[in-house]
Amino acid sequence: MSKTLFDKVWDSHVVRKIDNGPDVLFIDRHLVHEVTSPVAFLGLKNRGIPVLYPERTFATADHNTPTRNQHLPVQDPLSANQLRALENNASEHGIPYWGLGHEKNGIVHVIGPENGITVPGATIVCGDSHTSTHGAFGAIAFGIGTSEVEMVLATQCIMQPKPKRMRININGSLNEAVTPKDVALYIISRLTTSGATGYFVEYAGEVFRNMSMEGRMTVCNLSIEMGARGGMMSPDEKTFEYVRGREFAPSGADWDSAMAYWKTLYSDADAVFDKEINFNGADIEPMITYGTNPGMGVGISRSIPKAESMEGGVATYRKSLEYMNFAEGEAMIGKQVDFVFLGSCTNGRIEDFRAFAKIVKGRKKADNVTAWLVPGSHKVEAAIREEGILDVLREAGFELREPGCSACLAMNDDKIPAGKYAVSTSNRNFEGRQGPGARTLLASPLVAAAAAVTGKVTDPRELLEPELA
Repeated sequence: MSKTLFDKVWDSHVVRKIDNGPDVLFIDRHLVHEVTSPVAFLGLKNRGIPVLYPERTFATADHNTPTRNQHLPVQDPLSANQLRALENNASEHGIPYWGLGHEKNGIVHVIGPENGITVPGATIVCGDSHTSTHGAFGAIAFGIGTSEVEMVLATQCIMQPKPKRMRININGSLNEAVTPKDVALYIISRLTTSGATGYFVEYAGEVFRNMSMEGRMTVCNLSIEMGARGGMMSPDEKTFEYVRGREFAPSGADWDSAMAYWKTLYSDADAVFDKEINFNGADIEPMITYGTNPGMGVGISRSIPKAESMEGGVATYRKSLEYMNFAEGEAMIGKQVDFVFLGSCTNGRIEDFRAFAKIVKGRKKADNVTAWLVPGSHKVEAAIREEGILDVLREAGFELREPGCSACLAMNDDKIPAGKYAVSTSNRNFEGRQGPGARTLLASPLVAAAAAVTGKVTDPRELLEPELA
């Protein structure tokens, strides 16, 4: 019987089917951080239950961490308590823990792939919605709640209803300065933030095949922002070469065995999807959001749409523009920018810093802009130094911070002040997401870099050298 990629991975992990209910799914890898795990570990303690497979669980500190002076004690009492709890819980249960200062420390969805924890055909969960990132490797990966974190710690299984299957195909060639982030924002703008609700999405077509693994991670990361349970892509030679030789990846005879399985992970030619959508890569230009959800995005050269042209409530749409202090029909080009954030599990990888550096090289940071450049991990930070990117950034007037989730969410010291505008490479632009009253414009590293050196929303195509475009 023909199967989709999603069905192949899901069905191979079903421990038990519950009649008229969810499937009991075995989980290969469980990633935990300091925010959603303390209550789950407390639940285990109260019931006298150990972690069943501590070797399948990996802990890192990222959400509450400062991005400066990480060698000093964390000042915020709540953050300090959460970090201490994660360290203690990991120690008690024999779970690998990569805290502040550890060479493997970083954002949970960055360190998973770069350490070989993320592999094709695996089931991966974390108490974080953007766990969908790991689907770039042909894994089924999704976020879970605190009670489910406890369930996985105790049983290495989770009860989940099986989602429907959607495939999004994009063929054709991408235009100049169009990045994977732009592709993802374009899809969300077309489908809306609820367009994939109830589905697990497979991304297919030459646009995705041509992406690097970092780019594929960016796309899968944003699957959740259109309502999907997760997103995934078929593994290929790029995938295998990325995984090969990493610390927790299979090796020797285990590698050969794994490869034999991984090469079967694709949707059969006659596999049937519940919904299939096609786009043309040539229709996409650099994107930017103007509202208070990731679906409120347009090509950077375009104007803010009229309320009457949008699906959904006119009053809600206008309320969003009121929060942003924008008006229907206004151009996005030239909008003022106060902050620029490069980082997060969406765009905190080395490829993102390379792109940012292309724009800022030979230029200077705009005086009116505060820029937070935050690598997704210490390994990314090391690569920035080794490749000479840090020198480019410093010459342009930028400072490199230490790894962490940073200004993606208002859960640490890096908060955007009320009323200020931030061009952000993160994943969400809800009211208050980056700080109470903050106004967020989601964009790619190229658009962020263009804003950082001009002080306003600027089309990056105007700044790219021809040979670098």
